[in-house]
Amino acid sequence: MRIGSLTLASPVVLAPMAGVTNVAFRTLCRELERSQVGTVSGLYVCEMVTARALVERHPVTMHMTTFAPDESPRSLQLYTVDPATTYTAAKMIADEDLADHIDMNFGCPVPKVTRHGGGAALPFKRRLFGQIVAAAVRATESAGIPVTVKFRIGIDDDHHTHLDAGRIAESEGAAAVALHARTAAQRYSGSADWEQIARLKEHVKTIPVLGNGDIFDASDALTMMATTGCDGVVIGRGCLGRPWLFAELSAAFTGRPAPTPPTLGEVADIIRRHAKLLTAHFGEDKGMRDLRKHIAWYLHGFPAGSELRRALALVTTLDDLDILLGRLDPDVPFPPAATGPRGRQGSPSRVVLPDGWLSDRDDCTVPTKADMMHSGG
Repeated sequence: MRIGSLTLASPVVLAPMAGVTNVAFRTLCRELERSQVGTVSGLYVCEMVTARALVERHPVTMHMTTFAPDESPRSLQLYTVDPATTYTAAKMIADEDLADHIDMNFGCPVPKVTRHGGGAALPFKRRLFGQIVAAAVRATESAGIPVTVKFRIGIDDDHHTHLDAGRIAESEGAAAVALHARTAAQRYSGSADWEQIARLKEHVKTIPVLGNGDIFDASDALTMMATTGCDGVVIGRGCLGRPWLFAELSAAFTGRPAPTPPTLGEVADIIRRHAKLLTAHFGEDKGMRDLRKHIAWYLHGFPAGSELRRALALVTTLDDLDILLGRLDPDVPFPPAATGPRGRQGSPSRVVLPDGWLSDRDDCTVPTKADMMHSGG
């Protein structure tokens, strides 16, 4: 799959997820893909950073843009609401060689973002949306850095925006678009509407269309591409606690034999490696605190016992982690209960928007306060 100047051996993209897709997790996914299928073939996107915070060189944001020495291509996702700030941030990325690819986030459904007109609310303002995409493309064009755009079906069932967003992104020079096939009102609940990916693919003719939503194993990815005609897949919650999923996807798309799912002992080794990578990135204290949520995902479906799970949920050092993981039965095979949906789901809810947001789709006034939070917020 080609995305602008980038050529990917398999059409698989790791979705940026706040607090998850840092350099440690991306390195782990890439290591497992390389060890199991002999190559790194997809695109691994870092967690979202805020354009304003990047321009202001917020220390947390700058740390979030860390890439591994051998990581290529380096992919960075921007959250932004302002064409001027977008241009400055994208130009900074190009001038300082901070990344090889920029993805733009217009899919975040959380109230603290949408209530100010950001995330999944913004594509409703189609002129402003187009100005933002155009600013990023203009800032990076001479450097050959492709800009892609990710969005949802729309705000809710009465306010779909994805077809307009795809058309506008394409016309403003985006190298690809990705659709999370849910509305903002759905959050992560219910089922993704893959038919809307097919509609977007019919609507966008000259650049790749990627599908996102409810891909939890390789067969899901193959089915999505076969039924929608999309050019690639974006993997989010499906890889939580399963960083080896990218090896399985790579094998499926390149015709290699599927890797054998890990035993509990092999999962324990992966957790240890993840812990060391997080410690290298954050230091042991923060790294171990960050690992705790991953442990629950790693052990999903495995027999581990409530007492051991509680202890692992409070682990503070690498040494303690090693001792606790040693209590797991290493010979337990990967269980059927460990497959399928995982991560947050919740329930649908009304999307919180600024007053009067839905009154004029062509209003290009920049929302106020929408980019005040620092990255990862």
